[in-house]
Amino acid sequence: MPTLYCFTIIISLLLISSTYAYAAPPKQTQYLNLAYEFLAPQNAARSAIRMRPLVWDAKLAGYAQWYGNQRRYDCALKHSNGPYGENIFWGSGTGWTPVQAVMAWVSERKWYSYWSNSCAEGQECGHYTQIVWRSTSRVGCARVDCLGGRGVFMICSYDPPGNYIGEKPY
Repeated sequence: MPTLYCFTIIISLLLISSTYAYAAPPKQTQYLNLAYEFLAPQNAARSAIRMRPLVWDAKLAGYAQWYGNQRRYDCALKHSNGPYGENIFWGSGTGWTPVQAVMAWVSERKWYSYWSNSCAEGQECGHYTQIVWRSTSRVGCARVDCLGGRGVFMICSYDPPGNYIGEKPY
């Protein structure tokens, strides 16, 4: 009898939770979730080398959203050439998440040599070094679905910017 009772409670909880799982969260909650998805893996990369965490900045997120909206029409992997440090990402299809974009940037760590302050020949490291740049303290990011099924464009803006030639990131 107790097993049937526990089973009934578990099924009821699953039904209740699945009912609410499909309800769209309020816009503010969606924004906070998006911010967290961008911020958490970047701060994990910084923590791994004992750097202070980045802080989410609404002004930078606004700039990133503005520029992401410009790329919505062509999904071109072009930098904004604006006043901030910047990482950009493009993925085909629609399922790309902020965590996947950030992990693509962070994965460049394997190509970066702190001792020579350089990247392995033929490899890219600038996304990683921007994330861990010592003086960078704020970040704001955006995710945009490109029109016509052209994919997903994501951008993070960093302030103060980093990646100065000849300087080590940390």
